[in-house]
Amino acid sequence: MKLKFTKIQACGNDYIFFDCIKKKFDISQKLIKKLCDRHYGIGGNGVILICASYISDAKMIMFNSDGSEGDICGNGVRGVAKYLFDNYKNFNFINKKIIIETKSRIVEVKNNEGKTDVFTANMGKAETLSKNIPVDIDSKYAVFLPIKIDNKIFKATCISMGNPHCVVFCKNISKINLKEIGPKFENHKIFPKKTNVEFAEILNNKTIKIRVWERGSGETLSCGTGSCATVAAAISSNLIKSDCYNNEILVKLRGGNLLVSLYNNNFLLSGKVEKIFTGSVEIENG
Repeated sequence: MKLKFTKIQACGNDYIFFDCIKKKFDISQKLIKKLCDRHYGIGGNGVILICASYISDAKMIMFNSDGSEGDICGNGVRGVAKYLFDNYKNFNFINKKIIIETKSRIVEVKNNEGKTDVFTANMGKAETLSKNIPVDIDSKYAVFLPIKIDNKIFKATCISMGNPHCVVFCKNISKINLKEIGPKFENHKIFPKKTNVEFAEILNNKTIKIRVWERGSGETLSCGTGSCATVAAAISSNLIKSDCYNNEILVKLRGGNLLVSLYNNNFLLSGKVEKIFTGSVEIENG
C-alpha cells in the first residue's frame, strides 16, 4: 500500500502527517517506530493522522516516536491547521478559527493575519489539581514538589495541559544530562501515566528558556504544551508575574521560539509552522 505523507515542523517539532479524511487506514506501533526512525525511516518526533470528526472541523490522532498514542500536541495541532489551510479550500481561513478534536480536549486554531506560516492555538486552561494531572501524592497541588532522583532532590511544579508535565526551575539548563535524567522523571512512581519534563530557566519576567523531555519521544527540540505548562508553572510558583494576561511570554527552546499568552484563563500558543516536504511511502500489508 502506497500512502502519501507530509512532513511538517513547528519550532523543530517535526511530525509525519497522513491525511485520513478521505482515506482511512490502520497504523501499528511497529510501523510508527519504523517511520519515525531518522536513519532507516522518514524521521520525526511522531506520526499524526488527520481524520474526519463528528464534533469539530477535523480530528488529530497523534503518536509518539515509540508508537504510543499521545493525548494532545500543541505544535502538532498547529501543524494540522497548516495542512488544512494549504490543502482544503473550505479550510482556507483568515482570522477565523478552526476547531480540531484531540484525545484530551478540543483546540481552536487561528491563522494569524492571513499569514500562511503563523498559527495560534487556544490550548485551554491549565489543570493544577494533583489528582487530575495526575500525580500520585497526598497534596492537593504539586507546587515545588520534592522529587528524589539519584539521591538528589528536585523541586518540581506539575501541570496538565491535557497531558501531564513536570516543570523544574533551575539555572544552566544546557549543562543538564537530559538523556540520563529525563527517563527517570518520565517513569517516576508518582506519575501513573508517566510525564513530560521541562527544565526551565527564567531569564526575565517575559522570557523563559526550557529543555524538554517528552514521554514516548525523548528530548525534542520543542514542545507546545510544555511551553504552556512551563508558563503556567512559573505563575503558580510566583516566579513571574502574570503579565502574560496582557503580554506574550517568549519561550526559548532548542528549535526556536514560541509565544505564550493568557486570554480568559486559556493559554494561547503561537509560532511559525512550516511544511518541510511531501512524499509517499510503501507499507507492506500485515
